Amino acid sequence: MTNCLVVDDEAPARTLLNQHLSDLNGFTVLASLDNAVDAFTFLQTNPVDLVFLDIQMPKLSGLELIRSLKTRPKIILTTAYREYGATAFDLDVLDYLVKPITQERFMRAISKYMQSQNSPELASQIPSRYEEMYMFFKVGRDQLKIFLKDIIFIEGLADYIKIHTNDKSYVASEKLGYMEEKLPDAKFIRVHKSFIIAWDKLLSYNTEQVNLVAGTIPLGRLYKSAFLRKIQAGSVSLPAFKTNS
Repeated sequence: MTNCLVVDDEAPARTLLNQHLSDLNGFTVLASLDNAVDAFTFLQTNPVDLVFLDIQMPKLSGLELIRSLKTRPKIILTTAYREYGATAFDLDVLDYLVKPITQERFMRAISKYMQSQNSPELASQIPSRYEEMYMFFKVGRDQLKIFLKDIIFIEGLADYIKIHTNDKSYVASEKLGYMEEKLPDAKFIRVHKSFIIAWDKLLSYNTEQVNLVAGTIPLGRLYKSAFLRKIQAGSVSLPAFKTNS
């Protein structure tokens, strides 16, 4: 069993990490704290193996907490700021996650932890199949959990996106560029300035458009070469294709 501690002054961030950890066998959250001072006290008397730690917090920052510990568990930093990366790794942290944290990126951090423990038994307990991967999206006032396998395509709408799934569509507060960065490129590809598609929902294509299980999407000029190159390289597993070129 891996004993975890979550430390973040933002309640939604703690909730998301707790949710990710609850999906894993062999991991338990001993405490979820909103400040580093309480975390310091907790670590003096409790056996913690892995800490998910925010950086910018009142009274004591995450980096200051790390420096104050004589005996350190494995630490994964979680922050909205990229600029602390060099300092963080100088402190020998296990990983550095930039918010919002996707499940895929979270799982990569967990894999690093497992490798550091040299534990194949622990590794076998971690869900790594694509069918189990998901992300949370802000839809209205809620954070909605959507499995990646259910996404057919994502449409960009300025500062919003429209996620088209097998069941229905959702408008979420996010930008398409962020989604292009966070989605696994083995499963998704951007085919137009306004569209990202799921490879496994692609039925056919030509030089002007791609045909999905839920409709037709234009194939943008700026994205056509990368799209065709990836198919021709055989780097994705797709149905038989027929081009009109």
